[in-house]
Amino acid sequence: MIGLGRMGGNMVRRLLLGGHDCVVYDRSADAMADVASAGATASKSLEHFVAQLARPRVVWLMVPSAVVDATLKDLMPLLKSDDVVVDGGNSHYVDDIRRAKEFTPLGLHYLDVGVSGGVWGTERGYCLMIGGDGPAVKRLDPVFSTLAPGVNAAPVTPGRDQPKSEVQTTAAEGYLHCGPAGSGHFVKMVHNGIEYALMEAYAEGFNLLAHANAGAADRPTDAETAPLAQPEHFKYDLPLPEIAELWRRGSVIGSWLLDLTARALAEEPLE
Repeated sequence: MIGLGRMGGNMVRRLLLGGHDCVVYDRSADAMADVASAGATASKSLEHFVAQLARPRVVWLMVPSAVVDATLKDLMPLLKSDDVVVDGGNSHYVDDIRRAKEFTPLGLHYLDVGVSGGVWGTERGYCLMIGGDGPAVKRLDPVFSTLAPGVNAAPVTPGRDQPKSEVQTTAAEGYLHCGPAGSGHFVKMVHNGIEYALMEAYAEGFNLLAHANAGAADRPTDAETAPLAQPEHFKYDLPLPEIAELWRRGSVIGSWLLDLTARALAEEPLE
């Protein structure tokens, strides 16, 4: 693993708990020392990092998308035929298509893997959206299955538990080979769009609830704010933490994002 930030470091810990041997590299010696204390093998340099990996190597990048190409420029001369590089960040899928084409003539494999799970992934597991060539994806299946949440993370979808003629995927395990180069980050891009839209909807909704008592307060006249036509309709002091907790149970807008919102409101209720 190259990159031991909030995601990379926790992914290493989950892999170690799953019985994998992990070699790590990060510009921060403290970050390496932290995961080394959990059983990972730290590296003195990028060259030292590659030298410690058994061939065929698997190198997983969890670095900002802006530095992926620079990291690959330094890394590629150190690799040999049949090594695999995984970009687990949020690269633009078009960049993945280009990189895969650059890797192929060298006999190297490039996989793009969208990772969702945040800082809770060590315990909960990570949802993995994988793009790239099939043989390399199959080789890394033990890694993906360890990082993924597993079938117990969610109830079985009705209808999926029936025998089917088509080949069943690993989607129920929490990871999926989506298609060729770029497809993993394409799916993650759409995932992020949905996530941000949901976050915005929750934020706007709770903001309305938080200001449902606007009619009870005196507001000086200004040029930017339209006065309330009927302030008597906005005199509710609503308990936001309790509403968030309520919506977690039986509501169609329930989600893990709502779970996190309820947790945040329980820890720091809005005044």
